[in-house]
Amino acid sequence: MEKLYARDAYGKALVELGRKDENIVVLDADLSGSTRTAFFGHEFPERFFNFGVAEQNMMAAAAGFASCGKIVFASSFAMFATARVVDQVRNSICYNNANVKIVATHGGITVGEDGSSHQALEDINYFRAIPNMRIIVPCDAPETREAVVAAYNNPGPFYIRLGRSKALSIEGRKEFFLGKGHILKLGKDVAIIACGVLVSEALKAHRILEEKGISATVVNMPTIKPIDEELLVELAKGHKVLFTCEEHQIIGGLFSACCEVLARKFPVKIDRIGVEDKFGQSGSPQELMKLYGLTAESIVQKIEKELR
Repeated sequence: MEKLYARDAYGKALVELGRKDENIVVLDADLSGSTRTAFFGHEFPERFFNFGVAEQNMMAAAAGFASCGKIVFASSFAMFATARVVDQVRNSICYNNANVKIVATHGGITVGEDGSSHQALEDINYFRAIPNMRIIVPCDAPETREAVVAAYNNPGPFYIRLGRSKALSIEGRKEFFLGKGHILKLGKDVAIIACGVLVSEALKAHRILEEKGISATVVNMPTIKPIDEELLVELAKGHKVLFTCEEHQIIGGLFSACCEVLARKFPVKIDRIGVEDKFGQSGSPQELMKLYGLTAESIVQKIEKELR
């Protein structure tokens, strides 16, 4: 499986869409080289706007562009595209159901050496409670491209969360559809529901569990909101226990979204792999994934403990 930057796929998708639709404008907050919106800026400088380190102003302007009929893609690092701009996103973008797509890079613990101040671990939680907002966490670069195109084709606000590091392209991944999860591996004992870079770790865990005689279903759940309720109920009915895996706080993200559905529709035992209500710290992505229990080995240990 090839490792690719999801943010490269985002930048290339912007150029592809920009060539066919002159109503697309792209906004960035002085990080276009890192977010890859620079790809669009080089080809369409008249439709690219750099707001400097003024993210709140950028989001307010994004709502203004949308009110004039533009399709807006606004980008920064996930920490600055969420926590810093909740007021503007809620009141200017989502309240007006503005056609603004917030695509943030550098989400999660794998930001690495930049440390806690740049490791967005609460970002999904910030936006998930806001009406009209839809949230996507692609698992790899090809799914990122499909998610960006889907956001373009569906009017209204989106938050698409991308990482910093290269991610494995997921073998056997199905085409992205908004609001749908996909079964990658089918088992009968446990179901592992993952998003983002944790999908590849879940697949590694599947192979280890198989060697230990444990049959695991692995699900890619890229859309956190609206989440695939039908699939969640199906998984709950067919497995002893469910596990969610996410590069996010255990509060307010994929685990919370799954629990909210199943508490109403089919109560079942569900556990989680995620950041356990802690801040990040500086270190390599590999070191931090291991330290915070986000590796395939950690997933296996937790599942074995639960099944015992």
